[in-house]
Amino acid sequence: MSTNKPLLQSLWVGGPVLDEVLAGRDNNLNVIRMVAAAAVLVSHAWPIAWGAADPLFALTGSTIGHFAVAVFFGISGLLIARSFDRRRSYAHFAIARVLRLFPGLLAVLVLTVIAGAWFTRLSLQDYVTRPETWRYIPANLSLYFLQYPLPGVFESNPYGPPINGSLWTLFYEVACYGGVVVLGLLGGLRSRWLALGALVLVALFHFAGEWMTGEGGLPLWGLAVPVGLLASLSFPFMLGTFAYVWREHIRLSGWLALLLWVPVPFMAAGLLMESWIVLALVYSSLWFGFVPKGALLAYNRLGDYSYGVYIYAFPVQQAVAYLVPGVTPAANIALALPVTLVLAVLSWTLVEARALSAVGPLADLFTRGSGAKTA
Repeated sequence: MSTNKPLLQSLWVGGPVLDEVLAGRDNNLNVIRMVAAAAVLVSHAWPIAWGAADPLFALTGSTIGHFAVAVFFGISGLLIARSFDRRRSYAHFAIARVLRLFPGLLAVLVLTVIAGAWFTRLSLQDYVTRPETWRYIPANLSLYFLQYPLPGVFESNPYGPPINGSLWTLFYEVACYGGVVVLGLLGGLRSRWLALGALVLVALFHFAGEWMTGEGGLPLWGLAVPVGLLASLSFPFMLGTFAYVWREHIRLSGWLALLLWVPVPFMAAGLLMESWIVLALVYSSLWFGFVPKGALLAYNRLGDYSYGVYIYAFPVQQAVAYLVPGVTPAANIALALPVTLVLAVLSWTLVEARALSAVGPLADLFTRGSGAKTA
């Protein structure tokens, strides 16, 4: 009973203001991200096992994975805005972002290529000498010129040969980082009204993007970025960024979080329903992330395994589909989740945490070496 008491006590109208609880690491954000990463794994079990969308798609027009990714982007929008606003220098901000994404990504790509030599139908010599094998790591490290298959691997799987179908979101994550930098340089992280204007523009872009999903792309850094995907993912990210800028005026109420879900069953599946669910998810994530205390906080002593779960789940699930032909989605989840968790823990312990510990020294070295001033 005492464990649940803080959660129940937090369900009241006069919750804390976001600014009062945002400082420090005394929050449940790691738990939320872990649940979201596991939800992506669950969502992918249907296409990987049966080549079909998960059951939520028929009800809302979007998958469990889509909404889980929206949770990731909403939390990221809040934290990245705070990180840029409170940066010691531009070098600290940039190096922190690079070392959070790429060391873990490089590790999974290397391990995937090695594992592919065992799963491929080709001979080892043929697999090793194929140009696609050598292009796989640099192409996916680019985040944009992604290469999903490896030669002869998983070609008979129900989903087909893609090794890691989750990597596509990383480009849009980085694109949203760029948006925060632009907004920050324009003063939008210190001006509530500029942030509100940015949210309105992103919301308009989000709804317009539904009709802009052709092969053409929006020019960004010299690349043609698919408009529909950018419009979809920038919306929850901007909601999180907006919450940071308006943090002194956003009250985290458990009752409001519940009320936001009331209209959902009465909505027709489509963009409006999807967008409302995303709004409800982002606000509910903020409430759950910062208000309930108690036993949940103990998770923070373990580590942030969510990124590892996210990048390892898809190849593990594809391997399960290959090794157990005809596996059901439920069995795919049951077999893949424990293996993915082990890999995620190893990734955090051996790669990600060590990389993050180098952010300060590397940024200080770069700042001294370049003569750059802290910002």
